[in-house]
Amino acid sequence: MRHITLLALIAVIAATGVVPSVAQRTLTLNDAVNEALKNNRQLAMARLEQDKADYRVAEAIGNALPNVTASGTYSRAIKKQVFFLPRAIFEPGASGYAPLEFGLDNTFQFGFSATQILFNSAVFTGVGTAKIYQKASREMYRSEYNKTIASVKRAFYGALLSRSVRDMMQASLKNAEDNLANVRTMNTQGLVSDYDFIRAEVQVGNVRPAVIEAERAVLMATNGLKVLLGIAPSEEITLSGSLDFDPIDPGVIENAEKVAIAENAGLRALEFQRQVSDELVSIYRSESYPTLAAFGNYQWQAQKNDFKLTSNDLVRTSTVGLSLNLNLFNGFQTRSRVNQAQVDFLKTDEQVKFTRDALVMQVQNLVLRLEEARKRFESQTRTVEQAEKGYKIATTRYSAGTGTQLEINDADIALMRSRVNRVQAVYDYSVARADLEEILSAILPE
Repeated sequence: MRHITLLALIAVIAATGVVPSVAQRTLTLNDAVNEALKNNRQLAMARLEQDKADYRVAEAIGNALPNVTASGTYSRAIKKQVFFLPRAIFEPGASGYAPLEFGLDNTFQFGFSATQILFNSAVFTGVGTAKIYQKASREMYRSEYNKTIASVKRAFYGALLSRSVRDMMQASLKNAEDNLANVRTMNTQGLVSDYDFIRAEVQVGNVRPAVIEAERAVLMATNGLKVLLGIAPSEEITLSGSLDFDPIDPGVIENAEKVAIAENAGLRALEFQRQVSDELVSIYRSESYPTLAAFGNYQWQAQKNDFKLTSNDLVRTSTVGLSLNLNLFNGFQTRSRVNQAQVDFLKTDEQVKFTRDALVMQVQNLVLRLEEARKRFESQTRTVEQAEKGYKIATTRYSAGTGTQLEINDADIALMRSRVNRVQAVYDYSVARADLEEILSAILPE
């Protein structure tokens, strides 16, 4: 059956001239970032937390607005209520009390009531607290946004690095194969020894496993990028672009510490959280303060033995007034809640200080990494130029009969190593730059 299917596929290709191809996507760095921003789960949760904070502000404001309710009741008297009057009223000279029923079978009551807080410290403080929490959620989202972009950049640069190393290994293999072809020809003509021919063959054999390893590294790095972007493993992608040295503005490096302390989204979120903790102390303390509220209600009442209600049957009543509540003693619960809130504030304050110091150290380390990678790139650029000249000299000397096969092998290894070191320096610089941008929270969410 498998042979029949294969033959049928070959027949279709021969008849149509169409070769089936696997769908492939080409991704730039911006494409990869946009894909991650669309699919990242952590970012989606941060976005939902931001929405929740907006609703919390609306809820807090609602506590300060009037509260209006409508209510209605109906009751059926199975046994009517009674009150007792002296029997002497109805029977002169009689003693004791006589029960007298009052009320009708059906009772209707419906109306509206409204309450407005005039003074309550917890309510008004809660509105400000909710708005502070809203700002904190915005900063948390901005932090996750920059973290996602930095993660994508690191993965994308890693995939480009593995591809560049593979290309260099393939170039080195081609050099070795071209050299082997040249040595084979010269050996056939008796111009070089069998030893040189064997050395050339060994060089090709030594480079080929490195090419295979580099190809595997490309596959692994690309698959890691797919996972980060939420792309199916079966989908083929091609990365557009290359690892190029893009120096950062010196002014950014000079002001990095100040900008990190002022703009880092994670630190700003903690600072807002510290304000929230401080506000909670005031909210819990306000439980000991009085609450003043205005209230009013408007009702319609009626009683009948049937259900034929008319406007004349309805009795209207209305009241307005003020209510004052003051908590005199609740078993020291308020004091305990205030103390807990103060402890939470102190913990958050320590966390803010720790995060600020850690940010300064991270920025200093990143600046050193950037400077070190820049120097390595400049040094390796000159080294690559020298290695390329050295390889040309070695091959020319060997063709002229004044050089050795060992010189060619050494020159090829030196050239490959210098190229790899240079692209590694570019990768290190690019990753350090992405890390610095994340710490500075340099990218604002759309």
